[in-house]
Amino acid sequence: MKKSDTTKSLLIKSEQLLRIEDHDFAMRPGFGGAAIPVGIDVQVESIDSISEVNMDFTMTLYLRHYWQDDRLAFPSSSNRSRTFDARLVKKIWVPDVFFVHSKRSFIHDTTMENIMLRVYPDGNILYSVRITVTALCAMDFSSFPLDTQNCSLELESYAYNENDLMLYWKNGNDSLRTDEIVLSQFFIEEFHPSYGLAFYSSTGWYNRLYINFILRRHIFFFMLQTYFPTMLMVMLSWVSFWIDRRAVPARVSLGITTVLTMSTIITGVSASMPQVSYVKAVDIYLWASFLFVFLSVIEYATVNYFTTVEEMKKLKRGKISDNFSATQNMAFDGCYHDNDIDMIPFQEPPSTPNTERSRAVTSRNSTAEPPPSEGTRLRPKKSVKHNLSFIMSNSYMIDSYSRIIFPMTYLLFNIIYWSLYS
Repeated sequence: MKKSDTTKSLLIKSEQLLRIEDHDFAMRPGFGGAAIPVGIDVQVESIDSISEVNMDFTMTLYLRHYWQDDRLAFPSSSNRSRTFDARLVKKIWVPDVFFVHSKRSFIHDTTMENIMLRVYPDGNILYSVRITVTALCAMDFSSFPLDTQNCSLELESYAYNENDLMLYWKNGNDSLRTDEIVLSQFFIEEFHPSYGLAFYSSTGWYNRLYINFILRRHIFFFMLQTYFPTMLMVMLSWVSFWIDRRAVPARVSLGITTVLTMSTIITGVSASMPQVSYVKAVDIYLWASFLFVFLSVIEYATVNYFTTVEEMKKLKRGKISDNFSATQNMAFDGCYHDNDIDMIPFQEPPSTPNTERSRAVTSRNSTAEPPPSEGTRLRPKKSVKHNLSFIMSNSYMIDSYSRIIFPMTYLLFNIIYWSLYS
């Protein structure tokens, strides 16, 4: 005997049991009465991406709604619920919850739409949907990359204000649950729900639910990619202080290389960040380091200029041998040192009777000159011109002082920087 197929009859019984055709589900439950309470709970499956350039984040979550609709109540001897998929959802009333400030969102539909509807005999309903949403997050990069970002995902009814629909967290602070979430650049410090009201001048007040989460950025990635290379470039620029001051090709090429490398690092960091109108913490560090590298180039330009001027003066006075020319000085390769220059002692002119008499007169005048009295105004022993002349004649001292001043100043800058931002 052929067995009858009961699938069709079961479906008919389910439709008749819920009495879907007997009611108008275009209207909310309890239309014309008090606002219908709709409980919400959320389980965050993952935070897929966080974009600093676009200032947004992408999150996948299970969004569950709880409410009661007496129109769907049915008699049941076992008090068991009935579970349906997305095909029945299109025939009944469901809350029109949307994500405020969302850019893109979609319901997963592989292999079928990820929607579940569970109806209990007393008319209580559980409506669950799996959604991926990309929402705006107003980030503050003033402390980047030592920053902490506070983002939120906001839920609200689109059509029903607080007089028709009341959104609330189903289980209070326990309404928000998360799986084990691991992010590449951030550490999730806190996940917590909150509640508020939103006002629109045309339509009134609406209940709004917030999913707040605090993200703290991992610094180790930026230490490897930005801070350590910047420190090495600054220290590399100090190597020129130990190279002979006449080694023009060596010191100039080293200075230009460090400057160009610093420019590349700054450009790479700026390309991966939004074009904000304020200064970020990483900008302060990079531009301060760039200034140190640039000053090391200026330091050698000063040393080379003073050295050239002084040696040209000596050449005019005849203190440098004819074998050592200014061209050799500028094209020096770095293997020659200051004390290797063949200095010829200054030859005094032969003495004559006239010169002997002038020397004797000068000696008598010098011995006869009385010392200055207490009321005499003394001129400073060392003027600015004299000090400048001393530095020009001893330009090697600039390199000696720079070997100490530059590292100590950069160390002080790092102490202040990391104490302020870390």
